Amino acid sequence: MSGTTTFDLGAQGRIVARLAAAVPDDRLGDPTPCPAYTVGDLLDHIGGLAVAFRDAGLKRLGPTTDSAPEPAAADLPADWREALPRALEELAEAWREPAAWTGMTRAGGVDLPGAVMAAVAVDELVIHGWDLAVATGQEYTPDAVALGVAHAFLEEAAADGSGGGGIFGPVVPVPDGAPLLDRAVGLSGRAPDWSPPTAS
Repeated sequence: MSGTTTFDLGAQGRIVARLAAAVPDDRLGDPTPCPAYTVGDLLDHIGGLAVAFRDAGLKRLGPTTDSAPEPAAADLPADWREALPRALEELAEAWREPAAWTGMTRAGGVDLPGAVMAAVAVDELVIHGWDLAVATGQEYTPDAVALGVAHAFLEEAAADGSGGGGIFGPVVPVPDGAPLLDRAVGLSGRAPDWSPPTAS
């Protein structure tokens, strides 16, 4: 990502943590905009990515950074309601260190410059925050700085011809005048008007 400057991941992490805290146990099996993920799978994914990108920021490369995630609701720890916000805060704290933004690092088995990895991390938090909110019927206003970074990252990835970076899926066209969040969601491969399927 060209022209990246440092930013703080804490505000967006706290927004995601609040969304997660409001998910009742009986919604963990509900669908999300990620076709392969239930709400529980998504929560497990968010917890895993928080740890992976924390360790990427710390340059603590190893099992948490070397492979792509395989989230599953069954793998949610019993204390996930406490563990998830803690992991998100540790993620933000790791990227408050100037060294996190320099040199190369790794997450999901992919090596990237530190500054680009930070953009990937905040993009994950913004888009998966939206996933979680719409899947569970919650209002969602992402952190403005995080949203701007995520949109710029996704826009640049789409311009490179990689279909949203190959991270989420093919770009869904959204009008230029749509809200920035809708445009980011479309670039991520989701329809901004997604809603859970109604029971037949």
